[in-house]
Parts: sequence; C-alpha cells; structure tokens
Amino acid sequence: MNNHPKFVMEELQQADPAHLSAVAELWNEACGEDLAISARLVRYNLAPGHDLATVGLLALVGETVVGAVIGSVYTGAAPAPGLVMPHHGWIELLAVRPAWQRQGIGRALLAWAETELRRLGARELHIGGGLRHFLPGVPATSGCDQFFVRQGFSERYRAWDIAADLSAYQPPAGLREAPAAVRPAQPGQMPLLIDFLRREFPDRWHYEAHEFVREGGRVSDYMLLWTEAGVGGFLRLGLADSLWPLERYAPYRLPRPWAQIGSVGIAAALQRKGYGSCLLDASLRRLHNLGVNGCLIDWTAQQPLYRNFGFSPYREYVMLGKQ
Repeated sequence: MNNHPKFVMEELQQADPAHLSAVAELWNEACGEDLAISARLVRYNLAPGHDLATVGLLALVGETVVGAVIGSVYTGAAPAPGLVMPHHGWIELLAVRPAWQRQGIGRALLAWAETELRRLGARELHIGGGLRHFLPGVPATSGCDQFFVRQGFSERYRAWDIAADLSAYQPPAGLREAPAAVRPAQPGQMPLLIDFLRREFPDRWHYEAHEFVREGGRVSDYMLLWTEAGVGGFLRLGLADSLWPLERYAPYRLPRPWAQIGSVGIAAALQRKGYGSCLLDASLRRLHNLGVNGCLIDWTAQQPLYRNFGFSPYREYVMLGKQ
C-alpha cells in the first residue's frame, strides 16, 4: 500500500473493536444523522460470509482515522451455493472526514480496494449493494456519484427505498383474493423454502437464505405463501431483533417502532395473478398487529405495486458499476 505525505494507510482489523468504532464514527461524520450506523452494524457486515472475501483499509493522520474503505468479492464458482454472479465485487463503504476531503484520500483508498478485489478475482465492481452491504448504492442526493464517475464507474440504473406508516393499515380496496395461505415459516420448513429458491430465484436470495440458516436466523422472519403445490412465494421481514440490524436501512425519519420488508418473490407460474398482493397484505397485517408504525421496503424499482399499499419513495440510489 502507498502512503501519502499527509496520511498513512493501515489495514482494517476486522475483529478490533477500536477499528469498528472508528469506522462507524467516520461514516457518521461524513454521511450525517440520516444514514447513521453503529459499530454493531460494522461488525456484522465484516463477519465472515460463505465464499465471501472482505478487505478494508484505514487512512490516518496521526492517530485519527480520516478515511476508510471496505470492499468484498464473491469467490465461489456458480452455481454453488446457488449464486450465479461469480467474480462480482463491491465497494461497500468509502468515507472521508469532511475536513480531509478533496485531498486524494478517497481516490487512494478506492484504488487500493480495486487492486485488492481484482487480486481476489473480481472482474466487475459495484458501488454498494454487496452481500453484506451498508447501502444498496450511492444516495442520489449526496452528489457522490460524480466522484465515482470520475474514477471510471458508470450509472447502471436507479433504485429506491420506499416507506409507509402502518399505524392505521387497511388492505387496499379491490384486493384480489388468491387460492393460497400465507403464514410465518415454521421450524423444519426452511429446506422447503431453500428448494423453492433454488428453482425460482437461484441467485442472491438463495444465497441469503443459506446464510440465514447458517447464522441461526429466526425462521418466522420469512413469510411463506402456500398453494396446493407447496411453497409458491416468500417475503423476508426485518424486525428490531432480527438477524440483519435494522439500522442497515436507516429508517430514522419514520415513526417508531420500525420494521423492514426485504426480498419478495412469487413463483413464475403464479405471477400477475394476485398472489404477490396476497403475500404482501398478510405480511403488512402481521406487522401492523405487532405494533409496527414505520415500515421500509429497501432497494426496489417496483413502486406501482407497493403504492397501492400506501408506500411512497423514501430514498433514491444511483447504482454504479465498472468492468
């Protein structure tokens, strides 16, 4: 690693509580209260994942951490364990303290991360959106996307977090009934869900379900849609005590208590027949009955469906990539 006359580089120690706290403090100063994180989230995102390599570097002036970068790369060969995007890498975090920006620190950290991820096998890089991401992409209001464009990245698409207040939730008028039942998953049913994901969504969602089981996630956080043929769809919930820390979604502008809706998938043969609305409604009713007010659905482009259930745009992201 190359040092600069004004700052030195030090490898991020992923098990060092002081480094984790320094990264969280740095991020919060650079990104503000609306995107605040804790050392707990940094620790979780740096925990070892199956076929996932993570690297990190700190920039220091004296003993003060003024910049940090964290990157990851999927090292498995498709299709095992179900992920069909080998050689993808992600810049998960890149932050520089405001007083030290525009002095080459961000460029130096990014260049180091690109080199390391390439060495580990990455052939395509994305800003955010990794398998243990801090954000799906670059917040559109931050203006930081132009920094990455100058470093050779290009915009691929836009995505949104959307949100609703469930305090007075009612199913939308004209909700179609579907011949299916929706229930929280029960012990012993995860193999059925994973088999469904292998057939219908053999990519990220399959991988995440494997990791969920490996890490001991609460089975009932998955809502399952059942038809006569078996599992026909799923929806993953995030609650205050779920495996994924809720601060990962920065819901701070929403009324408490909070919840999150993650991946939602319906079997191809059942799509556009009302099953998705049935699954979503049952999940929202469950959250409402649990006392949830602020509910966020992260990283989606499917706004028309969710608008019928009271959701509206909450945060926009620029999704950037580079070969």
